[in-house]
Amino acid sequence: MDAENLIRFSPLNVLPRNQRLLSGLVCGLDLFVILGLLWMTTFSFGPVSSDELMALSALLMLIVPTIFQSVGRYTFQPANPPKLDYSKIWLGWGVVIAALLFLEYMSHTAYLSSLETRLWLFLTPLGLSLLNPIIRGPLQQRVSGDYNRTAIIAGTGEMGQQVADQLCQSTKSGIKFCGYFADKGTKLEAESCRPLIGYLDELPDFVRRSRIDVVYITLPLSEEAAISDLILALQDTTACVYFVPNLMMLNLMQARIHDLNGLPMIAVMEVPFSKVQAWIKRCIDFAIAALISIAISPLMILIAIAVKLSSPGPVLFKQQRYGLNGGNIVVYKFRSMRVMEDGAKVTQATQGDPRITKVGAFLRRTSLDELPQFINVLQGRMSLVGPRPHAVAHNEHYRKLIQGYMLRHKVKPGITGWAQVNGYRGETETLDKMEKRVEYDIHYLNHWSLWLDIKIILRTALVFFNHQNAY
Repeated sequence: MDAENLIRFSPLNVLPRNQRLLSGLVCGLDLFVILGLLWMTTFSFGPVSSDELMALSALLMLIVPTIFQSVGRYTFQPANPPKLDYSKIWLGWGVVIAALLFLEYMSHTAYLSSLETRLWLFLTPLGLSLLNPIIRGPLQQRVSGDYNRTAIIAGTGEMGQQVADQLCQSTKSGIKFCGYFADKGTKLEAESCRPLIGYLDELPDFVRRSRIDVVYITLPLSEEAAISDLILALQDTTACVYFVPNLMMLNLMQARIHDLNGLPMIAVMEVPFSKVQAWIKRCIDFAIAALISIAISPLMILIAIAVKLSSPGPVLFKQQRYGLNGGNIVVYKFRSMRVMEDGAKVTQATQGDPRITKVGAFLRRTSLDELPQFINVLQGRMSLVGPRPHAVAHNEHYRKLIQGYMLRHKVKPGITGWAQVNGYRGETETLDKMEKRVEYDIHYLNHWSLWLDIKIILRTALVFFNHQNAY
């Protein structure tokens, strides 16, 4: 996590009153544009039912603020690129349309059936997009109070230097970096941490005299007493104070701020999606897995017959693996070997492995041996996309060698994953390869989204039948 994100996650970084005022003002402008375009387009086509128009207007005033807030429309970060704001507008408006269609279906009304209403649906996001430069420019500059401010940094360590780099590189933040204050026991290099203004005991007086607007405290967590003293002393100033803990040493997963009855907490390791997102992901998994299972059922019957005729043994290979939160699950595959290893020691398949049957070699090369795992998805044991499940013996072996290995079990394992579409599929004969696979799995957890799942599914389709590591 970079310094910019750490500042945002800091418990002391509370949304100021001016920012809340800006959010309310932008929400009001959004409703003005939406309702204004609705009434203009409606009356331009002739007489209309005022009752229906009033009902739709009231409905929009209820759902638009909630939906736009949920997609981050009213969360302002000056350093964010403008295209991010536009994506929030179109995403939010798409959800609004979906909500209106759902309500129309449930209430048996016809909110969106007329030509003028459909024209309004198209013009509204364009109007909001034209409004966006006004919000990001003069309006935000006047209301947010984030412009033309001065800042100093308490601490000269690596974290302090990263905060300074972020301030200097983020020209749109409007914050001028003035310099560092160091601990007297800190050894400073000749070219680092410049300009050095003074030492920590001089900082509060300097803030008062120079009317400094922002203080970033980047002292290590071990300096608890110094941090506490500094925060108490700064309470006698008007400066905004941000504590930026050095979490760079930790392997963070979905780090963000939580509130427990007013007690701020920083999540260090957390499930990457909310309950609602998990429910949506599960619904998508079940629907797609059901459709695919029906479509491929004739192929699975043919494969089952081929496996049965190729060598003695069952058609399906059932193996204990770790699932969600490290719980044991049974994963299905078409049997591709003459052995059924599922104990304390499981030997990975290698190229030219004599245990693999001729039919099994074809199934493994084309990944057709994985098809029964759609049954696991229907059962809820697995997902379409997620970290690939490993044999229990491999989990117990690698969890002792790779830091953060077990984090990949915070979600359901998947038929395919981010590691697999980036080349880490099949045998991991060296520790380096397994470390890279785990690195990609944790990247997936940190950057999860439904769009990323779709992207992985599409990329899987391209490499499904031809991959050099599949044998």
